[in-house]
Amino acid sequence: MNVQSQVLSKKPGNQALNQVLEGLANDSIEVVDLTQVLNEDTPVIQLPEPFVNTSSFKSTQISKYDATGPVCYWNDLTLGEHCGTHFDAPNHWISGKENDSVDKIPAKRLIGEVRVINIKAKSEENPDYCLTVEDIREYEAEYGEIPKDSWVLLYTGWSEYVNGDKFFNIDENGLSHTPGFTPEASKLLVERDILGVGVETVGTDAGIAHTFNPPFPSHHFMHEANKYGLAQLTNLDKLPPKGAILIAAPLKIEHGSGSPMRAIALV
Repeated sequence: MNVQSQVLSKKPGNQALNQVLEGLANDSIEVVDLTQVLNEDTPVIQLPEPFVNTSSFKSTQISKYDATGPVCYWNDLTLGEHCGTHFDAPNHWISGKENDSVDKIPAKRLIGEVRVINIKAKSEENPDYCLTVEDIREYEAEYGEIPKDSWVLLYTGWSEYVNGDKFFNIDENGLSHTPGFTPEASKLLVERDILGVGVETVGTDAGIAHTFNPPFPSHHFMHEANKYGLAQLTNLDKLPPKGAILIAAPLKIEHGSGSPMRAIALV
């Protein structure tokens, strides 16, 4: 037993925390990093005119143990709030414009049980595939009803394409073909009162979601209900269908619509 565990074990009510520390120490609890590396090759969403696009990631060196800073290495960063593996706050979308900005979200609501719904095979067969109510019902028949205050992550395998053209999967007409959620599925997940949804794609809606009613239903219904979105996740294949814990930690940006984040799961 390490020193932290010894201290905790002497305090009433800390048995659960002690078990977590022991699990981390003996590797019975695995820590899975769900975050893509953030660099100047990180793909960011590209919107058609007249929309203005967010900034890509750029790092400018200030010093590296040299004349400009002999004892330190550090950089200036330029990037958009929705760059790389990132968190969408409810005020990101017009339907949630009166709801929480990223700095107003209680820290407690950044942590929850993970439910992973696997539609990888369907997405490989049809890159426009969107999660349906039937998919959710089939999942719940096997793993139980999706609980309140959980994260629902959509496993499509799309993170495998992050460094290639297939990540955006643009056709000859300039349209993107990537998986997402049907409006009906998004409504049902809101009814389950989850924390939010997470995806491996560049955003939480399908590439063809502009054709839906309403357009971009995951954004529309989730943020309208003051719920959250997680985008450009990876390593979802390392999570079980139920039972893991997700910590999704964005920067606490005042009035922010979102933030790059480090997403970590405990399995």
